[in-house]
Amino acid sequence: MLSASLVRIPLRICHPQICARWLSGAAKDKTQLGLVPTLHSTIKTGTSGSEVTVSGWVRSVRVQKRLAFAEISDGSTLRGIQIIMDDPQMAAGLSTGCSVEIKGRLTESPGREQSKEIQAIDVCIIGSADPETYPLQKKRHTMEFLREIGHIRPRSQTISAVTRLRDHTEMGLHKFFHDNEFVRIHTPTITTNDCEGGGETFQLATPGTENPASDFFGKKVNLTVSGQLHLEVYSNAFKRVYNFNQAFRAEPSQTGRHLSEFWMVEAECAFVRKLEQLLSVEEQMIRSTTQYLLDNAGNELDFFAQKHEALAKLVQRIVSSEPYVRITYTEAIDILQKADASQKFVFKPQWGQGLQSEHERYLATKHFDGPVFVTDYPAEIKPFYMLPNPGGKTVACMDLLVPGPCELLGGSLREHDFGRIKDKIKAFGIEKGSLDWYTSLRRYGTTPHGGFGMGFERYIQMVTGLESIRDIIPFPRHSGRCLY
Repeated sequence: MLSASLVRIPLRICHPQICARWLSGAAKDKTQLGLVPTLHSTIKTGTSGSEVTVSGWVRSVRVQKRLAFAEISDGSTLRGIQIIMDDPQMAAGLSTGCSVEIKGRLTESPGREQSKEIQAIDVCIIGSADPETYPLQKKRHTMEFLREIGHIRPRSQTISAVTRLRDHTEMGLHKFFHDNEFVRIHTPTITTNDCEGGGETFQLATPGTENPASDFFGKKVNLTVSGQLHLEVYSNAFKRVYNFNQAFRAEPSQTGRHLSEFWMVEAECAFVRKLEQLLSVEEQMIRSTTQYLLDNAGNELDFFAQKHEALAKLVQRIVSSEPYVRITYTEAIDILQKADASQKFVFKPQWGQGLQSEHERYLATKHFDGPVFVTDYPAEIKPFYMLPNPGGKTVACMDLLVPGPCELLGGSLREHDFGRIKDKIKAFGIEKGSLDWYTSLRRYGTTPHGGFGMGFERYIQMVTGLESIRDIIPFPRHSGRCLY
């Protein structure tokens, strides 16, 4: 237990009477939780002329002959709030990056970029920041530079806005699923399956054993690449289920579209017989979540739209009632082959080959200029669990392509016949017996069903227009890179 003397460790203090009050816990304007209010709530609910206490980190300081100004932020707003000090001496010791608590009077702001500001009465520095070494100064920093200071970059305006959008997007997704009676399932991180069979998994090892890959569990295990197969277990007991889980992929790609650790939103629905039913769920999920962002994080969306003119148009297209374009894979190949003469694709579009990113980008950004579903891909290039269409040449599946990240989500109807799924597993060369638990679901009350998965970071990439997905996730992990 801490002694009373430890609480009195000297801090760098500009105004001792304020810091003493902070140290004693006697600061006013506490919330019902006993915490100092956020800037967001202070600006939103505070009345002009009222005395308030705010805290946060200094973004900038300007000292003039008769006045001093500081902008502070606490992550709850896009632009923070301006502090006006009538005596420049009140700014003594203030520097970009330091943490402060400020008591003052809330007033209406004559500026265009903020509705309120604070006339400071007392200023207290809680934690200092060396202005000579603090890496975030009031200037434009490249995203590459921000990645090198990942422990500090959450204070930058761009990463701060991305973080709030992540939070609101997750809330919007949960709201959509709960409003539509989906049950959230916590699918496991440690698993014995590879789901799509690509082999790009991280295997777990237990140090100090002769066979570290398998001794602890008695078999080889890896980090999950998808929770789909586990969701299908629960979709045999609950009609509608979803997850929001981390996924891991040992893919050495160095593009701005790939991560080794990322978040997935996946859903499975029982008693689904037609692919169009899944398309409807996916479209409504994207539309509902984006509308939630417009209603709750409009400032953040505007911030990114100012840098990317096409973003505002894309967001409005997504939330409009106009159905998203739907074409088959065969139709997509035809469009791409006709465009090849002018576009000069590096990979020539051919039926039976997967769509490359340059093909997806052309379809979503140039040809349709908006979201487009591509359905019914060749069976030979898709995983074992997808339901064949009549004739068996194609499978009942879809990808949703959008400007920006290109492929946003993918899904399919699932094979629900016991005999056919067993034959497919054998044909794909999957280890005998490893998926008996999965195939046995088809023996006990099987139903036609389907599902999909969406990359959470790719959705954020779509609505922000950021080029690299490494700027979307708080701590990016990819081949050759794992800081912190």
